[in-house]
Amino acid sequence: MSNRMLIVDDALIMRKRIRDIAERTGWTVVGEAADGEEALALYAETRPDLVTLDIVMPNMDGVTALKRLMASHPDARVVMISAVDQREKLTACIEHGAIDFIVKPFQTARLESFFEKYLVVSG
Repeated sequence: MSNRMLIVDDALIMRKRIRDIAERTGWTVVGEAADGEEALALYAETRPDLVTLDIVMPNMDGVTALKRLMASHPDARVVMISAVDQREKLTACIEHGAIDFIVKPFQTARLESFFEKYLVVSG
């Protein structure tokens, strides 16, 4: 099965919003995590095609989670989603292997087209 997504954000309302948009654009959400530690465990278990990863989270932040994920799974496709005041960190995440980033707050239509861009075409 393709187009499997893992959503990582400490805010439940944000995970729900991302999930709703992802599912409307053809993604199957295979897991949700509230911090980096949980994300790493879920990634190993679910092996998603795409991960959305927030930066500011408790226990393990998104930057640390990204570095650890890319060290053990260099083929992971990670999109950072974080607040506008984190632009420098978002740019650093690209250097650590993230494939893209989107800034919060985002418009629904913008995130829909963003997710459509990363859909895995089968066949």
